[in-house]
Amino acid sequence: MTTTLRPSGPEERLPGGGRSRRFEIMVNGRPAGAVAVSAEPRAGGLTGLLSGLHVDAPDRRRGRGTVAVLAAEEVLRDWGCVRVEVSVPGGADAALGTAAALGYTEGARNMIKALPAEPPALPRGSRARPLGAAEYPAWSAHARAGYADSLVGAGVPRAEAEAKAVRDHAVLLPDGPDTADTALLLLSHDGTDVGHLWVRLRNAALPHEPAWVYDVEVAEEHRGRGHGRTLMLLAERVCAEAGERELKLNVFATNTPAVRLYESLGYAVTAHHFSKRLL
Repeated sequence: MTTTLRPSGPEERLPGGGRSRRFEIMVNGRPAGAVAVSAEPRAGGLTGLLSGLHVDAPDRRRGRGTVAVLAAEEVLRDWGCVRVEVSVPGGADAALGTAAALGYTEGARNMIKALPAEPPALPRGSRARPLGAAEYPAWSAHARAGYADSLVGAGVPRAEAEAKAVRDHAVLLPDGPDTADTALLLLSHDGTDVGHLWVRLRNAALPHEPAWVYDVEVAEEHRGRGHGRTLMLLAERVCAEAGERELKLNVFATNTPAVRLYESLGYAVTAHHFSKRLL
C-alpha cells in the first residue's frame, strides 16, 4: 500500500516569513489520518514544527505514521527548514518509538504533580528568603546563561538559545523581583545560601495553566546533600499556600539527576519534546 500526504487546505503565510499547512494522510487514495506542518523563523534559521499527527485506528501499527512523518520532513526541507521539532504526549509509547526510530532526540519533557493538601515542611536548618533587588542583576545574568546552556545541550543552536533566554526572561520577569504572581527565593541551610528557586503562580492571563517551576538550582559546591529536594518542597509549599493544586515544570532530558528527583517526588510526564536536524 502507498502512503502519501494530500493538502487539506491552503498554505498559510505567517509573520516574519513563516508558513503552515495541514495535510491528510492518504493510503491508496483514502484518508487515514492527518498531520500539520509549520515553519517558524528563529535565530538559527527556519525551524519546522510537526503537530496534530493522527493515524486512524484501522491503520495504526502499519508504519503509516512513520511514512507520514518522513513526508512531512520533506515538505519542511523544501521550505528551507534546518531543524524540526515535535512534541509527544506522555504515555504515547508507539509515538515515542517512532520518534526514536527516525532519529529524533529528546531535548526536554514537561512534568506535573498534584499537590498535597498539607504543605510539606522544610528540613531543619533550611530557610527561604526573597531574592533582593540588589541581588537580582547577578542572579538574572546567571539564570539566563544557565538556561541558554541547557537549550544548547538539548540541541538548540547557540544563537537561538541565547536569544530565547533573553526574550523569555524579559517576558516572564518584566518587573524583575517585583513581578506579580512570581516567587524568586533563595534557600539557605545553617545560614549559608545553597540555591535558588523561581516559581510562577497562576495568574489572570493564564487561568487554566497551573503554577510553574521555571528555575531551580543548587550551587555546585552544595550539591549532593539533598538541597534540590528541599527546593522542590519549598516550591510545593509556596504554591499550596497560594491556593494552587498542581505544579508543573520543564526538565531537560540530559539532566538525569533532576529527572530522577522529580520522578521520586511524584511528578508525571505530560509531554516529551523532540528535535532533529534536517540535513
